[in-house]
Amino acid sequence: MAFLEDGNHTAVTAFILLGLTDDPVLRVVLFIIILCIYLVTVSGNLSTILLIRVSSQLHHPMYFFLSHLASVDIGISSSVTPNMLVNFLVSQNTISYLGCGIQLGSAAFFGSVECFFLAAMAYDRFIAICNPLLYSTKMSTQVCIQLVVGSYIGGFLNASSFTISFFSFIFCGPNRINYFFCDFAPLMELSCSDVSVSGVVISFSAGSVTIITLFVIAISYFYIFITILKMRSTEGSQKAFSTCTSHLTAVILYYGTVAFIYVMPKSSYSRDQNKVVSLFYMVVIPMLNPLIYSLRNNEIKGALKRQIYKQTFLKNNQLFCKT
Repeated sequence: MAFLEDGNHTAVTAFILLGLTDDPVLRVVLFIIILCIYLVTVSGNLSTILLIRVSSQLHHPMYFFLSHLASVDIGISSSVTPNMLVNFLVSQNTISYLGCGIQLGSAAFFGSVECFFLAAMAYDRFIAICNPLLYSTKMSTQVCIQLVVGSYIGGFLNASSFTISFFSFIFCGPNRINYFFCDFAPLMELSCSDVSVSGVVISFSAGSVTIITLFVIAISYFYIFITILKMRSTEGSQKAFSTCTSHLTAVILYYGTVAFIYVMPKSSYSRDQNKVVSLFYMVVIPMLNPLIYSLRNNEIKGALKRQIYKQTFLKNNQLFCKT
């Protein structure tokens, strides 16, 4: 039951997500591809978290933040991917009014927390390269915990503005969302109430998160690059820069996609293009992050090799003892 009579108008109690395509063949192909991406995302990020927990060599602030970033990546993907996979299998994917609000809030929460963690990791690299003698003091366990807690609180506050705005909307007409999840912009288009105030609130909240975190990242890397250029040793400068390449790659991918979706003029690209970019932002990037950090980080590759060797050695030792 998608509509409910309420006084002089019909209130919407559920929404229909139109998804990515109506082509039945393409829906099957996309289902297989996105299911594989989701499985890789969950397994890759869980492996990253587990590796950091069990490897004493990775018990440093940088990897502490990385483990939380991996959990957030699972959250971002899980907030939209399972429902999207269902959409490929059914003729009409319906999501309840409450479920739509929860999906919107969870996507906003994990998306903004990722911004805060990327900023925290940039600050960590800034201290490690520019103030190495003060690193243990400025990036103590207490400071790291405060940064993580602050990131989650910031994400919660931003997500709250999205969910409060959503539940203040009145939906009394069309309930078909031309998108693959409950994003804020398509919902604003369906609302039959005044959304001007909510639009300003959301723009301020989401814009503040993006600008503040991007400012911290930009300032951190500005001083990092200056410090690297001043290094006399080529080997030292290469080693310092190599510790930043994984994080910098993740930042460029994430903020580049966000900028395309929310900063570029709406008239310059179509809704279908927006769907593709949002799909990359919500589904593909969470899969790429563990690959970026594992392939470009020697410490993680070394820890992974040691764990594989340790497990192989223990297994062979057990077999030898049994024989």
